[in-house]
Amino acid sequence: MQKHPFPPLYDENSKVLILGSFPSVKSREQMFFYGHPQNRFWRVIAAVTGEETPVTIEEKSRLLHKNHIALWDVIASCDITGSSDSSIKNVKANDLTVILESADIKQIFVNGKTAEKYYNKYIRDTIGREAVCLPSSSPANAGWNLERLIEVWSEIKIYNT
Repeated sequence: MQKHPFPPLYDENSKVLILGSFPSVKSREQMFFYGHPQNRFWRVIAAVTGEETPVTIEEKSRLLHKNHIALWDVIASCDITGSSDSSIKNVKANDLTVILESADIKQIFVNGKTAEKYYNKYIRDTIGREAVCLPSSSPANAGWNLERLIEVWSEIKIYNT
């Protein structure tokens, strides 16, 4: 059983919540979101927000806070082989109320079909809110190139004023 090893990233000014499924091996090693160098999340978010692509954890955190984006994952703990979403079993979901009670979240997005599946199964009815599924930024989602991802992810409303 793997437990999610790091906390959500948010503050009281967060307006958008993006949920992944569960951190990859690289993310668990780095103790931060989307740590695999081939994951396109940071390039997509930088393009959508009109910012430079962040490199360090501090730069990534600053970009998200500046643009009022909160990040977390749907799954609090599960059995998983490596980083394989298809191997996920025995899911326990994260409690999103910690974020929803302290920030005025206007939009909830899930990063990919696995996050959508577990959000809909374990969280949606509990909090009474739908999430919009965006195509996964994972390198395993090879059918989507960076330009297509950016185009669809541009649906996120940016609150950086």
